[in-house]
Amino acid sequence: MDGSVLLPVVAAGVYRGELAQSLLSFKRHGQRQLAEELAKALVKAIGAAAGRAEGILLVPVPTSGAAFRRRGFSPVHLLLARARRIPALAGADVADVLRQARPTLNGPRGRPGLAAGSPGGQKGLGRAARTRRVRGSMRIKGGLRRPELNGRPCIVVDDVLTTGATLAEAARALHAAGGLVRGAVVLAATRPPARYNFAAAIPGLAGNPGDEEKNKPKKDE
Repeated sequence: MDGSVLLPVVAAGVYRGELAQSLLSFKRHGQRQLAEELAKALVKAIGAAAGRAEGILLVPVPTSGAAFRRRGFSPVHLLLARARRIPALAGADVADVLRQARPTLNGPRGRPGLAAGSPGGQKGLGRAARTRRVRGSMRIKGGLRRPELNGRPCIVVDDVLTTGATLAEAARALHAAGGLVRGAVVLAATRPPARYNFAAAIPGLAGNPGDEEKNKPKKDE
């Protein structure tokens, strides 16, 4: 509505309850036996996003070096490896072409912004702060074995969607390399704050002060 280009995202579920607990146990506590069930959910989400389109590249979002050293594995890459064993996704092309890079001159008016690997991570940051933090933080890997991206349809794959800043950065890097980003898939998506007034952020669409209470979502809506 405000002229921004939106990236369509399919999530296997909402980041709460059993799905949130399973994902946290898998990522933070090394419960790799959960990978099988999580991969099944990911396959269904990929199927919903890709449909019957052929030749689509599944592009995993790279984990940071600090996270990889802490966990000893990349959750998204491991889940995609398991997902490819499931018949519904057998033979799918996974293109591990993205890498983390320190952003340069990505702050306001060309001033250096915070690097993706800077202390503090993204937890607790709002949408604008996350966007500034990850802008310019992804690059395309080099090498002779890198798949050709020019003109190829791509779907970005990540574990959790919070504000969309990471997915947008991945899409930017792929687009710059000639890839046609069709959308993204995540295992779980967080819900926006119940009282967030999206219309108020768009000029001309702000409603009356009483509209917020009138349109306030009911419990578990």
